[in-house]
Formats: sequence, C-alpha cells, structure tokens
Amino acid sequence: MAIVDIFEEVERIKSDLENLSIDDLKSEMAGNPDLVLIDIREIQELVDLGTIPGAIHVPRGMMEFWASPTSPYYREFFQEDRRIVAFCAGGGRSAFAARDLKAMGYKNVAHVELGFNGWAKLGGKVEDFASKSRWARRPKEA
Repeated sequence: MAIVDIFEEVERIKSDLENLSIDDLKSEMAGNPDLVLIDIREIQELVDLGTIPGAIHVPRGMMEFWASPTSPYYREFFQEDRRIVAFCAGGGRSAFAARDLKAMGYKNVAHVELGFNGWAKLGGKVEDFASKSRWARRPKEA
C-alpha cells in the first residue's frame, strides 16, 4: 500500500466538514458570544505569531483528552451544545481536528479553511500571546 498523500487526505476530509471563510468566522465571532474558537497550533506558533482574539489554545495532541467528559484532562468549555470552530496555520490540522470532534459526538463543529495565516493576511486583528504566556522565552535578569 502506498503512503497517503496528506494533502489529498485533507481535501477528502474537508468534503465532509463545514469549511469557514475568514468572513464567515468574523460573522460568527460577532454574532455568537458562546462560540468556542480553538487554536490547535503548536505553542511556539502562538508565541511567535499571536492568535485570533478570543481563541482558546487547545494543543492538537491533547484535544481529544480535553474534549472527553470522562477524561481527567477534560476542559469544561467543551460542551456538546456549543458551537466549536477550530483553526491552525493553514487549514490542514484543523480539518483533522474538526473531523475528530465530530467523530467524538460534537455536532456543531467547523474549521477555518484558510487558518490563522489567512486571517492575518486578510487583515484580521492578531492578539499577542507571548506577553501573557509562561512559555515565551524572556531575557534572564542579571
């Protein structure tokens, strides 16, 4: 069996997802105060580049554990009836994340097709993450 072309796989997964444009996301953010917007990028990406205002960092490697009510790692912002929108840098990882949340039983899930890079490129406001993160590298005091 040949190794799967990851980009073809992402396109296949996206065919069964709600793929939001940047304008769609802006509308949802303005109209739904209960929206759970999750940034699944690696921590260093957030530290280096910032995030979309109001996003919650959910490391991709922990997402299913944080989203499962039976897990000791469960986070209460994951609620079955809330709208959850995932984003990554460019829409690939978030497609996998949205697919997996749907498979877990979350029904109102989408992902941002152009991701954070599309958001920033189209002039979306970017929130500084490094200044409030304990993971940011800071100069050592003398």
